[in-house]
Amino acid sequence: MATIVNTTEEEPMLAVVRFTAELAWADAGPEVADPEVTRLCLEAQEHILAGRWLDMASLMLASADLLLTSPSRVPDKDLECILSVICSLVAKAGSEDETLQITDLICAKLTQQPDDKPALRLKVLFSLYNLLPSPYGKAFVYKKALELAMAGKAAECIIPSFKNIDSFVTEWGIGNLEQRELYLAISRILKDHKGLTKDYFNFLNKYLATFKGSDDDSATIGDAKEEAVAAIIEFVKASNLFQCDLLNMPAVAQLEKDEKYQLFYELLKIFLTKRLDSYLEFQTANSALLKDYGLVHEECITKMRLMSLLDLSSYCSGRIPYSAIAEALQLTLTMLCQINDDEVEQWTVKAIALKILDCKVDQLNQTVIVSRHTERIFGMPQWQGLCTKLGVWRGNVASAINTIQANKVTEEGTQGMQGSMIR
Repeated sequence: MATIVNTTEEEPMLAVVRFTAELAWADAGPEVADPEVTRLCLEAQEHILAGRWLDMASLMLASADLLLTSPSRVPDKDLECILSVICSLVAKAGSEDETLQITDLICAKLTQQPDDKPALRLKVLFSLYNLLPSPYGKAFVYKKALELAMAGKAAECIIPSFKNIDSFVTEWGIGNLEQRELYLAISRILKDHKGLTKDYFNFLNKYLATFKGSDDDSATIGDAKEEAVAAIIEFVKASNLFQCDLLNMPAVAQLEKDEKYQLFYELLKIFLTKRLDSYLEFQTANSALLKDYGLVHEECITKMRLMSLLDLSSYCSGRIPYSAIAEALQLTLTMLCQINDDEVEQWTVKAIALKILDCKVDQLNQTVIVSRHTERIFGMPQWQGLCTKLGVWRGNVASAINTIQANKVTEEGTQGMQGSMIR
């Protein structure tokens, strides 16, 4: 009969097999249990000595199945320790293919019964993630963690990692389609978290931006309509968002000719390219639609007034008369039918507080002098304008440097001449 020879390196794995085997056969009595425990331990040692780590993973997961299906029989700390030992097998695998196979087995086991201790299962998945050397393996495990968090209603355990998604995507080197799936999964997790609406909107944007309008997207871009509408609604609702690139995205542009969703595209276009009067006209004709999607008319008016002020800033060469602001924002007049200066100034101050406008208020001449304003759309024209400004700035800096250098040469020449005259 073969005997078990323990070593320090092998001991944790054999201990896990023995512990789980004894637990699994505890109700069968020592006559039945002891031979089975011995058999499993011998099989485990054979796998270890032969370096068959995939077989070892299968054995350990099968033995640990009882713990995962009935975790109340084992304290959480012990269960986490056992699962961590199993995860350590990925570091022993002899090839990347074997590592990924072991990873797949572990993920399959951990994602079963996701509503049973999901936080613990996610913790183990992240431990597995950190053990993997392969970017592909890391991306695979993270995707499984997302699925588990969603199914197990344990979003709070994975949401903190979302702030690192950009660096993760770079590290994983995943393609456009994989990124699309990732951003969609994250946006669905964030959807029902009220305090994270801005993050939800950002990931909807990332998802929609993966549709480039190419032939490769033609078969799937129609699937993005619901998310495109959701992004529009979130933008209109948000009291602190005054710029977005949604209009330039093919996934959103398809709504313009869509019978069901065309009105949402029109609403977005109003908020990004038009003024308050256009919104009021739209609201009159579609008040029920806006209400059905949770849009509050008074809040929309507030946002559209600020949007109208930004629109004025882009067309008035930096100087906006009070009268133009009062007309565009449809502000109330005084009893003598004169412009209400206080209201004009209040809306200007509100825009300054939101950091969408830098300006000075000339009360004497009833003019707002704008030095900077937020562009509602930052597309190619805005990039070209920025490029032109940077070109002028570089030219001015180069001219200043040349002037300084020329003055320095002149000064040095003058000093040299004066030295010669003294001698």
